[in-house]
Amino acid sequence: MTQQTVLNPIHRALGAKMVDFGGWDMPIHYGSQIDEHHQVRRDAGMFDVSHMTVVDLAGPRVRAFLRHLLANSIDKLQKPGKALYSCMLNPHGGVIDDLIVYFMTESWFRLVVNASTRDKDLAWLTAQARAFDVHVRERPELGIVAVQGPNARQRVIGLLAEDEREPVMKLARFSARKARTATGAELFIARTGYTGEDGFEIIIPNDDITGFWNALLEAGVKPAGLGARDTLRLEAGMNLYGQDMDETVTPWEAALGWTVALDEGRDFVGRAALEAQKAAGVPRQMIGLVMDEKGVLRHGQTVLTDAGAGEILSGTFAPTIGKAIAFARVPSGAIGAVRVDIRGREVPVRVVKFPFVRENSIQPGV
Repeated sequence: MTQQTVLNPIHRALGAKMVDFGGWDMPIHYGSQIDEHHQVRRDAGMFDVSHMTVVDLAGPRVRAFLRHLLANSIDKLQKPGKALYSCMLNPHGGVIDDLIVYFMTESWFRLVVNASTRDKDLAWLTAQARAFDVHVRERPELGIVAVQGPNARQRVIGLLAEDEREPVMKLARFSARKARTATGAELFIARTGYTGEDGFEIIIPNDDITGFWNALLEAGVKPAGLGARDTLRLEAGMNLYGQDMDETVTPWEAALGWTVALDEGRDFVGRAALEAQKAAGVPRQMIGLVMDEKGVLRHGQTVLTDAGAGEILSGTFAPTIGKAIAFARVPSGAIGAVRVDIRGREVPVRVVKFPFVRENSIQPGV
């Protein structure tokens, strides 16, 4: 049965086109996906991401548990409120999920994991936590609204209680704190996002989320659907679980080596497999592509290189750039001139570093 967020009636009242996304009835757009994309890049837009899963971890050994669980080092988080992006791996080094973890106290850390991986994530977390006597608690009573764009933070600040405004405005990137609105709603505000723009991801009780969404609308923040979220995140060089990586792909093969911390004395799940693959030579690499010819790069298209054939992972027309862009996974080695097979025609593409766009600026070389 398709699930719905608390904001589902609001989306429909706003004229959203709804689609099934990982078992959730979600808005793909409210009229124009491209307009919504530009709205976020140039001003402020908001997304209902309440389909994501909030999980609280509690107990005196949570930090030890996360040292074991995550490929990135939780010991990078020493100041309460700081956040970390990491992959959670299986013993073979494959990505079970990518997530953000927030350090709140030594006995309370918060995770936000993907919607499509909810059941397997909760099962894996619960099984791994037993040896550390850590309590794993899903928080279905909480929803999430992401407000993103160059004016996003200012719009949110205006809705907060006066004594909360300055501390939230001073919140550093990849940090979170509790706050409350002028009407008394309790918020968990994180300066994080999935668009390449500044902004907040705000966790709020479902009882208060409709009023908060409507207040954002009145403040001039326009809604954006999952279509714009996808083009924004790809321009920003951010992976999508299930499309750019999964349990058959290691972080080395997903351009996520920067999230792996091989710190001395920490035996996290999948470490041995990652070290073995790195020593033997990683067989595949993920690259960024731009197509200067007209057309669209799409998932599943064959990518031809001197090192062998690969495939497009995520591909789309990039509204900020005005061209098609993509992630592709290809064999490691010298790849030479790269082409994409589009309906039997080999179309040349350029290999570029990603992100393609950062804070509404097309990056050099794109």
